[in-house]
Amino acid sequence: MEEKYVIWHVQGGLGKNIAATALIKDIKEKYKDRKFILVCSFPEIFLNNPDIDKVYNISQLNHFYETYIENKDVIIFKHEPYFQSDHITKKKHLVHNWCDLLNIEYKNQQPKIYINYSQTQLVNEWKRSKPVLLLNTNGGPLDHSGKNFVYNWARDLPIEIANLIVSKYKNTYHIIHLTRPGAYKLEGVERIEKKMSNLQLISLVFSSSKRILIDSAAQHAAAAFNLKSDVFWIGTSPILFGYKIHNNLVAKLPKKANQLINSYDFDYQFHNNVHECPYMGINEMFDLKEILNNLES
Repeated sequence: MEEKYVIWHVQGGLGKNIAATALIKDIKEKYKDRKFILVCSFPEIFLNNPDIDKVYNISQLNHFYETYIENKDVIIFKHEPYFQSDHITKKKHLVHNWCDLLNIEYKNQQPKIYINYSQTQLVNEWKRSKPVLLLNTNGGPLDHSGKNFVYNWARDLPIEIANLIVSKYKNTYHIIHLTRPGAYKLEGVERIEKKMSNLQLISLVFSSSKRILIDSAAQHAAAAFNLKSDVFWIGTSPILFGYKIHNNLVAKLPKKANQLINSYDFDYQFHNNVHECPYMGINEMFDLKEILNNLES
């Protein structure tokens, strides 16, 4: 009997790929009579998942059309949830919008990463004399008009808050500061700014005792391992990208003026248009005393 296929195409960043793992089981269940073929940006996130038959890197698709599409019984899902009205208008979570595109019931599905025995040994790299607090203050690579910015207001944790966190926890935790090259420096922490593998990053999240994060791949990974974390949100929203398991700390609603001259299908851009920042100071963004009190114990 000729094999039948369902193909799901997932592109984008690491965090988006981790979020996509939330729907693997549902897709397989709906199309149980078909082989499940996944095309994605970060294959390592989906390996070991028992519900996927084949995983392909989006940049390595030799003879793919001939193998799975030409004259085959195939169903293909190649959509971009970021272009959905309910995403642009901030009404539904990324996973919910995918459900709409895939015609799957949304049940508040959470991401799930499967790690094999060999990968579990990676956690030994992160053993320290005290419990590890993972402090993720700055997002991925940032380059704007040929210049590296130390701080991306829409994604990064303000340095004032980062310093308060370090002061609060430095005696009880070994703080690993996950940041990007060129970003601000903190005293009394172990700084990690070098590029590491995605599996190293995931193992760091998995092995940490406490996590204080921003909207980044790390908060998606923490949700995938069911690890409650403190997550700060400034120019992005937990409605779209967050998880209820986390303690989501959202910046105060800003007083918008006329900063959004370059915005089209989203208000604040990930690539750090500095003129878009609607805050005139840190106190307009967060109440510092309240933040410290609201961090998970």
